[in-house]
Amino acid sequence: MEFGWNEAEQAYRDRVRDLLDELLPDNWDDMAVHGPGSLEQTDFSKDFCPRLDAAGLLVPHWPRAHGGEDGAAWNQFILGEELWAAGEPRGPQYMNVNWIGPVLMRYGTPEQQAEFLPSMRAGQVIWCQGFSEPSAGSDLAALSTRAVPVEGGYEVTGAKVWTSYAGLADWCFLLARTSAEGKGGIVILLVPMNAPGIQVKEIPALIGRGDIHEMFFDSVFVPADRRLGEVGQAWEIIRYGLQNERIGIPRYAFSERMLDRAVARLKADGRFDDPVVQDRLGRAWAYCQAARLMVYRVVDDRAKGREPNAYGNLARWAVVRADQASNDALTELAPDGLLGADPLQQAHHQRAIAAGIAAGAAEIQLNLAARHHLNLPSEK
Repeated sequence: MEFGWNEAEQAYRDRVRDLLDELLPDNWDDMAVHGPGSLEQTDFSKDFCPRLDAAGLLVPHWPRAHGGEDGAAWNQFILGEELWAAGEPRGPQYMNVNWIGPVLMRYGTPEQQAEFLPSMRAGQVIWCQGFSEPSAGSDLAALSTRAVPVEGGYEVTGAKVWTSYAGLADWCFLLARTSAEGKGGIVILLVPMNAPGIQVKEIPALIGRGDIHEMFFDSVFVPADRRLGEVGQAWEIIRYGLQNERIGIPRYAFSERMLDRAVARLKADGRFDDPVVQDRLGRAWAYCQAARLMVYRVVDDRAKGREPNAYGNLARWAVVRADQASNDALTELAPDGLLGADPLQQAHHQRAIAAGIAAGAAEIQLNLAARHHLNLPSEK
């Protein structure tokens, strides 16, 4: 089987790399250290994303009806790999274009699409996702934030935690509960972050400034036309969105780039001749290749129009293992990168810390894989 890229795909990758060389400033590595939710990267994204769009590389995978180019699923992942390997200059906007936008295209009303998609395509809007709660992390079915039906819409009361980008977000893709009927009692609401009754508190963390927050909703009114999908359809929408999100960040590409940069420094310093060093870094590189192929399996399913399946959970676990193995090896064998020799390695280190938690805890992915891939029974 041939796993290589064809001529057109390689040319597309080269085009993306050339554009990044042109658009990224000389101090980009230092800027990337702050994290995609920081004020620095968020502001930069609002300059970078329109320029990316002008080159036809912000939403080429979107349908032409919504301003895209009907691009191939493989080209979307080539673009994602190169942007993530560079430190993700789209900042928090990668979430808009990769999964919130496509979810709105599939489940949103024409009015919702007309309201929300143009600003995403213009690269001028920040979204956050109100999923995890103090007592409901990766187990989203346990969420307790209430959306009480009132005249003209819903009144939302509750709390969310670990919410990425909330401090600078314009909109929230919010999950709330209208009843105690498990998954069937959940609704998705598209909530403006400046609505009365919303309070946001940043949680200081090692993974970057502005990346995680608490959100509190105190009788926040949300109009009925801001509900996404039909009543009882939320879980179907969530599954579709999470399938895009869980493999939507090609972390292995960033890890592989950091390994390459560390090897170059080690060779220059005469420290790469040690077979223990070679073995340790080689194993980390192998984890990256394994994660890449697992993700490619999911992309292939998507390209062929297959329904989401347990391979998304397996790929998510493989990506986490690659990120952690690379970070462990780099921290042990090339700590100079964390001490100033490579600012981008510090950014990688910060994001690797969160790799097993962001987009659903890795352990939950193993549980889902056991149930849906190995067909093991659930614990009674």
